[in-house]
Amino acid sequence: MPRKIPMRRCVATGEQLPKKELLRIVRSPEGKLLVDLTGKANGRGAYLKKDAEAVERARKTRALERALEVSVPDEFWEEIKAVL
Repeated sequence: MPRKIPMRRCVATGEQLPKKELLRIVRSPEGKLLVDLTGKANGRGAYLKKDAEAVERARKTRALERALEVSVPDEFWEEIKAVL
């Protein structure tokens, strides 16, 4: 039996994609934002497609801010771009 591929939805594009193709952004219990490369960090997570256009779209539509219920500073957007 083939293994089930975990699917997640990108908050910017609304696409359902395999978890490996997405970047997990986490708001930790302390309220700190971080890019979760392990996919196992504690806190509220939201997924973004590993694509500059999707990141820009999330920034314009504030999709990430709505998903994580926190305001996202410009420096953090730069950090996301650096990870891509």
